[in-house]
Amino acid sequence: MLIKKLIAEAIGTFALLFAGMLAIANDATLLGVAFAHGLAIAVMAMALGTVSGGQFNPAVSIGLSLTGHQKWTETFALIPAQLVGGILGAFAAVAVAGQDAMNKVGYGAAALGSGVSVGGGLLAEAITSAFLLMVIVKVAIHQKSVLGGLIVGLTIVVDILAVGPISGAAMNPARALGAAVAGGDWANQWIYWVGPVLGGAVGAFIANYTEDMRPSPVPMGAAD
Repeated sequence: MLIKKLIAEAIGTFALLFAGMLAIANDATLLGVAFAHGLAIAVMAMALGTVSGGQFNPAVSIGLSLTGHQKWTETFALIPAQLVGGILGAFAAVAVAGQDAMNKVGYGAAALGSGVSVGGGLLAEAITSAFLLMVIVKVAIHQKSVLGGLIVGLTIVVDILAVGPISGAAMNPARALGAAVAGGDWANQWIYWVGPVLGGAVGAFIANYTEDMRPSPVPMGAAD
């Protein structure tokens, strides 16, 4: 039922923004912030994956539709739920931590690091999003691993550790939008839409292409 999928996607994205922004406001280390985001996705995907697929990210939904794993009508329905869930999660984090605490950390918004160019930030978001979609398609869809949610969450941890100080490692338009709406900082917002969508599409296509290239099993007795 579509309404259940919309609710699941909103809740999962809410959790991502709520946990991630509060980890940043609590002065967690880079490792702590990475695990806050990664584990939020992991636990929500494991809990709600059977309802909506546990996407919680417009770039993921678009990548799945581009590669034929999800109908476009469903993607267009899920994206607004993800965006609303992210915005609500961001405001909930502000309500818990307070304006002063959030102001000190720029509301946890994704931002380019000191000296990082727009091109560098865009490339960082695209590459890490490609990794993310490749893992999602290969592990959660092709392999149907029961640990898919955990592995996807750990991919997010790796990506944040790699480029968090460089681009903010949003890899998710809903993540970027929620923090921007709560904090009012729209600087370079387009990077966190274009990078994840383009990179995610590439990662999903790579996952599909490599799956198609698997050698066919050798019939029993053929090698005798």
